[in-house]
Amino acid sequence: MRKIIFVLMFFITTLSGCSLTGKVPGVSELDIMAGQMVMVGFRGIELNADNPVVSDIRDARIGGVVLFSKDCALNSTIRNITGPEQLKKLTSDLQSYAETPLFVAVDQEGGIIKRLTGEMGFPETPSAAELGNSGDLQMAYRAGRTTGSMLKSMGFNMDFAPVVDVNRNAANPVIAALQRSFSDDPRQVARFGGVFIDGLHSEGILSCLKHFPGHGSSRGDSHLGFTDVTDSWSESELYPFSSLISDGKADMVMTAHIFNSRLDRNYPATLSRKVIHGLLRRKMGFKGIIVTDDMQMKAVSGEYGFKEGIYRAVKAGADILLFGNNLIFEPNLGTKAVAALKQLVREGKLTESRIRQSYDRIMHYKKRNIN
Repeated sequence: MRKIIFVLMFFITTLSGCSLTGKVPGVSELDIMAGQMVMVGFRGIELNADNPVVSDIRDARIGGVVLFSKDCALNSTIRNITGPEQLKKLTSDLQSYAETPLFVAVDQEGGIIKRLTGEMGFPETPSAAELGNSGDLQMAYRAGRTTGSMLKSMGFNMDFAPVVDVNRNAANPVIAALQRSFSDDPRQVARFGGVFIDGLHSEGILSCLKHFPGHGSSRGDSHLGFTDVTDSWSESELYPFSSLISDGKADMVMTAHIFNSRLDRNYPATLSRKVIHGLLRRKMGFKGIIVTDDMQMKAVSGEYGFKEGIYRAVKAGADILLFGNNLIFEPNLGTKAVAALKQLVREGKLTESRIRQSYDRIMHYKKRNIN
């Protein structure tokens, strides 16, 4: 019923040539469109009106939230998730504050990288490395379906998975060491990533390929700072992305904060128009949503700062700006990000038509997938 009402409202406003501006005094079309481009993390296992994320959703109209099980800034094991009943109520309460249904996302890859754990009462699935080493595609499909079913029942509609980085460096601290890659064979990565996505899709959960254009060869951690893969990266790392895009399985692609002078001599992938617009959009033909990796990671925030990072990412072609708000916590970060986007438009650095491009992509997937 919620999906029917949402789609009906969207088409009424579209066909009448109006936006929600006419329904909410003082709210411009830019306010609504810019808000949809921001996804933010927050603190709290339950919501009340005083939680800063409520004003991010209700007043700044952010388009999405991302949930975590641990609070990195506090070095705490409590953040957003403690158990099934608590989680269902939290995601429901989050949606209750949103005029436009939220993307509610989580990193649930399987193995080490999971936010919903067995200790909390959730089913667990093998890591990508375990699935790839098994050689069993049906096992990978079941992992995707189990994950999708669990997430759907908890009120999520998006999983930041699968990782389709090729395992080119066995000493990679953020991919290989955490068993996040299916294989060192690009075709094996594409096959296993594809059936995992099939499993997610069978339960109505959006997938997200990460981390474009390939993080598997890195020696450093882009959470901590500048990460250069110029000498280690191979063009074969693009194959899983191109294959899954060609097969129509890629809903979203997450960019990596890695620098590769062979692709762009000036900017890391997340901020590179050559990588995002030139390679991913034009050459590889991706028409879905492009989401940044966490904009608070030092490879971006430490090198470019808040507003400049936003400007460069959107200029490059990103549709959703992700702020985990976990490495460093800042209340009302979503409101701050939306304000920065609108200020960049007012300054003439970004155009309203550019914002509309991302808004239209986001709304296409929300209409199709959120109910």
